[in-house]
Amino acid sequence: MFPANFLDVERIGCQVDASSKKMILEELGKLFEGCAPGLTQDAVFDRLLERERLGSTGLGYGIALPHARMPDLEQAHGAFIQLSTGVDFDAIDNQPVDLVFALLVPEAATQEHLQLLAGLATLFSQSAFCERLRRARDRETLLELLAAQELAQVGA
Repeated sequence: MFPANFLDVERIGCQVDASSKKMILEELGKLFEGCAPGLTQDAVFDRLLERERLGSTGLGYGIALPHARMPDLEQAHGAFIQLSTGVDFDAIDNQPVDLVFALLVPEAATQEHLQLLAGLATLFSQSAFCERLRRARDRETLLELLAAQELAQVGA
């Protein structure tokens, strides 16, 4: 499901303190900055915020999947944040969000964008997996959990 170099430990936040959706999007901008030529924190933040204004990407059950299309991006990139406490994200179930997986895709990657979002939604619909993510205490463990679960999903 994930393309090569889609996610690495540098784009994972563990036990991140954020008190608002805006702060989460800013943190995601920091994580994505520099993962592709010309990609800046402000550009990522602006695109993610623009998408959130169309409707919340809070799926419910403590999960959010913010996403955006970016000009000049050649491949999809992901970032993940585990929050220390849940934050209001205007999720459909009105519950606080504590697991956030963000997706950036090239401007023209419509089909890839939809496939990655669907795969991520399926991945994060597994409550036991989400509980393992919530219990993790370092970025390396989070990356291992995400990679192992993604491989298990592909093999299913």
